[in-house]
Amino acid sequence: MPQKTADTIPDLTARLNSETAKIGWHDLQKHYAAGNVMGVSGSADLIQVAVAFHQDDRPKVEGWLVDNTLFEIDDQQALGWYNNKSDHWAVVIPPFVLVQEVK
Repeated sequence: MPQKTADTIPDLTARLNSETAKIGWHDLQKHYAAGNVMGVSGSADLIQVAVAFHQDDRPKVEGWLVDNTLFEIDDQQALGWYNNKSDHWAVVIPPFVLVQEVK
């Protein structure tokens, strides 16, 4: 049986880009409640972050956590997005949903 090959970066980038969708924060509530939603700052490339997650690139992800490019969403932020009915770009990298607020 042939061995399954990993996606090349361009293929993975294209696939993740095609799986990215705009979604309202209200529709993300169950994922947030489960602790599975991570925020991506507006200055970052959501797909680049998703690629690093998919590849389990710990140094990159840890660096983004330190500089707040990638962040845990606190209750105050979640409530603000809920009250403002904010839209987000979202991509799923199990078990996480990476979100970036639409400006």
